[in-house]
Amino acid sequence: MGVIATAMALVVWPERGRLIDVISIDPAFILPMTKIMTLKMLGISLVILGLIAAADFAFQKQKWLKKQRMTVKEIRDEHKQMEGDPAVRAKLRQLRAERGRNRMMQSVPAATVVVTNPTHYAVALKYEKGMPAPVCVAKGADRIALKIREIATDSDVPIVENPPLARALHATVEIDDQIPAEHYKAVAEVIGYVMSLKSRLARPVGGRR
Repeated sequence: MGVIATAMALVVWPERGRLIDVISIDPAFILPMTKIMTLKMLGISLVILGLIAAADFAFQKQKWLKKQRMTVKEIRDEHKQMEGDPAVRAKLRQLRAERGRNRMMQSVPAATVVVTNPTHYAVALKYEKGMPAPVCVAKGADRIALKIREIATDSDVPIVENPPLARALHATVEIDDQIPAEHYKAVAEVIGYVMSLKSRLARPVGGRR
């Protein structure tokens, strides 16, 4: 409004002399003069309003684009916060895996038998009277398998070498799950052998208790 008012003043000011003379000229000349001044003021007003509208359009568009960029950034930040930083997620997965391995290793001393490959795989099984089927309490390959065997040796848990069974159990059974039915017979033979061995070792010399 200030700009338009200034433009109006600039249009009218050069004509101030003629406006003063309006009171003394023929009324027939007043209308054409007024029409010319009105058209000038209207034209200048339209030009100024057009420039303001163009500037406002450019400003609003820039503001909208900036807002859109901020919205995309906010969405990314929110997604990042929800999902977590990739490095942090990787570290958390590593920590969870380590905790899982530690809990698994703590279960090895309570195992009934450890079935090995003998060097690549190790599967620790637990069976107690009344259980429907043996349960896998620990399993691993290579370095983890070696650790399982070390703990089993230190805890006097029998270790039985049976490469086909060790590979099959490692591939088909998960921690804390019962062994699949197709391995019942082979595992039963291993556990039966272990129980028989324990029974012979516990029997006093001469067969007397």
